[in-house]
Order: sequence, then C-alpha cells, then structure tokens
Amino acid sequence: MTFQQQLDEAIEVLRASAALGPAIDEITVLAADALLAGHTLYTAGNGGSAADALHLAEELIGRYRHNRRPLPAICLNADIGALTCIANDFGYDEIFARQLAALGKVGDVLVVFSTSGNSANILNALQVARTKGVTSIALLGKDGGAARTLADHALVVPSNNTARIQEVHTLILHAICEAVEQRLIDGDESTQI
Repeated sequence: MTFQQQLDEAIEVLRASAALGPAIDEITVLAADALLAGHTLYTAGNGGSAADALHLAEELIGRYRHNRRPLPAICLNADIGALTCIANDFGYDEIFARQLAALGKVGDVLVVFSTSGNSANILNALQVARTKGVTSIALLGKDGGAARTLADHALVVPSNNTARIQEVHTLILHAICEAVEQRLIDGDESTQI
C-alpha cells in the first residue's frame, strides 16, 4: 500500500470517527472531573496500545501543552517488576487486574487501549474496575470485542486496520489531555505545582 493509499484510508477512518464526537466529549469530561477531584487515572494496553497507555499517563504527569500541576496517572504496563512478578506467579492474564486490585479506589478511572477488545489481561482489568468502583473507559477498534460490554464507556473506532485504530486512539488521548489542561487553565491553576 502506498503512502497516499494509507493517507486516504486514514482520512476515511477519521471522517467515520466523527460520529464518536459526543462520546469522546463525554469521556474527556469524565476523566477531567476525576483528575481534578484528586482521583487517579490508570492506563493499560499491550504492544502498540501499551505505548498509547504510556503516552496518556506521561502527558498527565508531565504536561501536554501548558505548564500546570502534575496529575495522578499510572500506566499499569510501565512497571516491569510488577509485570514480571505477576506474570510469573499468577499468569500474564492478571498483569493489569492485580495492580488495579491493589491500587484502584472508588472515583478513579481506568483507560484501556485495545484494538481487538479481546485481550484477556484487558478484560480482567475491566472486571476488577467494576468490582472496585473504578470507572472504565475502553478505546477499542474492529467490533469492540468482549471489552465493549465490560467497559462503562466503550469507544469503538470504525476500522479493522490496527494502524488506523491506533491513530484515532492517539487523537482521543490528546483530546483528554486538552480537556484536562483547559479546565486547569480556566481554574487558573496553569502554573501551580
């Protein structure tokens, strides 16, 4: 596939994703409300989706566009010690669930990234979120998989192409960062540490 064909496909997926606009706006407000109330946002994913999960957490702890106070965000696929311990002792399917069971509190938010929506470790984390009172947001693709019904809020990018799905996931994670920072700036907290 040529670059132009990839670009044309990306444009088509972005246009189709416009229908997700109201749901994206809803989850950005939900995430911003939780963070600004002092709750923690957890992220998780596998492979390329792990990179997306890292990206969202680091933007919240560091900064997106503006200097502002750091926000509590933890990427569950970032701690290699925890991942290897849990995978070794309990199995790979538990790597996110066990961490969330230890750390998650009512009012926190879990954002999972999965292009298929069928990764067992993602599904287990969504189950734990339910039992812990952690609000769950799933950024998905294809048909949404099993995660679509497990998540409190499921956003399914209308594509079967993993690359196009992840490109829209990046746009959504940036929308979350934008909403959070705008709320902080509106509240005049842009330079507080």
